[in-house]
Amino acid sequence: MSVTSPAASLPRDWIPGTRDLLIDGQFVSPQGERWPVYNPATEQVIATVGGASAEQVDAAVTAARAAFPGWAALPGEQRSRHIHRLADVLEAAADQLLPSIVNEVGTPVSLASFLQVRMAVQQHLRWAAEAAKTDRIQHLGPWNEPVPTLSDVVLEPVGVVAAITGYNYPLNLAIFKFGAALAAGCTVVLLPSPRTPLTTLFLGELIRQAELPPGVMNVITGNADVGRQLSSHPGVDRVSFTGSDAVGAMIMAQAAGSLTGVTLELGGKSPSIVLPDANIGQIAVETHLRWSRNGGQGCAALARLLVHESVYDEFLAASAPAFDQMIVGDPWDPATNIGPMIRPDHQARVRGFIDDSLAAGGRKLLQVTKPLPEKGWFVNPVLLGNLPAEARAVQQEIFGPVAVILPFKDTDDAIRLANDTPYGLAANVWCGDNLDEGRRVAERVRAGTVWINGGGSMRPDAPFGGYGRSGVGRELGEWGMREYLEVKHIQWRV
Repeated sequence: MSVTSPAASLPRDWIPGTRDLLIDGQFVSPQGERWPVYNPATEQVIATVGGASAEQVDAAVTAARAAFPGWAALPGEQRSRHIHRLADVLEAAADQLLPSIVNEVGTPVSLASFLQVRMAVQQHLRWAAEAAKTDRIQHLGPWNEPVPTLSDVVLEPVGVVAAITGYNYPLNLAIFKFGAALAAGCTVVLLPSPRTPLTTLFLGELIRQAELPPGVMNVITGNADVGRQLSSHPGVDRVSFTGSDAVGAMIMAQAAGSLTGVTLELGGKSPSIVLPDANIGQIAVETHLRWSRNGGQGCAALARLLVHESVYDEFLAASAPAFDQMIVGDPWDPATNIGPMIRPDHQARVRGFIDDSLAAGGRKLLQVTKPLPEKGWFVNPVLLGNLPAEARAVQQEIFGPVAVILPFKDTDDAIRLANDTPYGLAANVWCGDNLDEGRRVAERVRAGTVWINGGGSMRPDAPFGGYGRSGVGRELGEWGMREYLEVKHIQWRV
């Protein structure tokens, strides 16, 4: 079903009307389990959606399998034009994608326009479209034993990709996966989180508008049973998943039965290291506004603050204004910068971390104290201190607006603390003018991305992923492209 409302006149409570799955270029009504979708800021049911039946999961994989040879055979220039055309359609629909995301995720509109829509389409999908043109053949040159030969290494698309996304950035996470997969020559079955399916179902409508060849992109929905069937399906050649490390481990086990390769972008407990020469007055507020954005529901949230003991008190004093700037509430209010947790069970989980920390002797060093809205699954941001390095809140991903702070004595102590978790997704090093020292510290941190002095935005040409329980493989950039390509060596006598 097409949405015809003029974007400029869309009401705040607008959500996409599309509820159908996209399989082999056609909209089909879901035949599986049905469930409600909530606005986490109001607790209201905003839609009821249905999941794919087992037969529809098979049909989506079959459609992607059938479309694969033709899509893979297209010259890169043609695949690039298709992907750019899809980006054109998404850009034209940006004013519809935005309210869809605000209403089902709860990201404040003040942040969502760039973080949830424009960055995904204008930067990452456009980059993938250009990457489709790249000639990746590597000529190895002559080899003379036992006879003279020449060799080429060619990269070929892996096949059908199952792209399974998390709830917190539904459009970004989908584009990170299918952009690279399509550019590589793969076909895709896309499965969103059941908590935020509406934007992805609308994406299916936009894919149809962009006139991608039937079967190249298929969109289905479902709960755990659908995810299990998809990730273990013998017709799938690669599973790409973003979510928790616990679910990632299950998906890896499910894919193992078919020896299907996996790319897993999982959780994090990312440190932000404040060296003694850092300009505390300049960095303190930014540090807190960064880990708390999207309500702290970000895998790379830098919510484990490691501060040199000589500047610890100064840092705390300089941090207080950040909590004055945190406005928790209606995501449609332009002043709001902290939205709700996605569901009441997650709200309870986040509050459980706070309660457990206080019961174990931890303290609330800084917090937002204004009353929360009567409706909505909100949590006031808080900075916890007086906790040992082995505390649950220090070691485990909270995925909410809660940070912990620990002092360190010297650089070796900072590195020990930074690396003392099972995760290794991201990190930040704050330093003064001596960037060489910041670089030396960065090189010793076991994390897939390390920013120095805040770094910058998520570059589409740079890899993203982590060590340990933060995942397997990488997304974005040429490294992300390689996740969807098989390596073939061709050798001939001369």
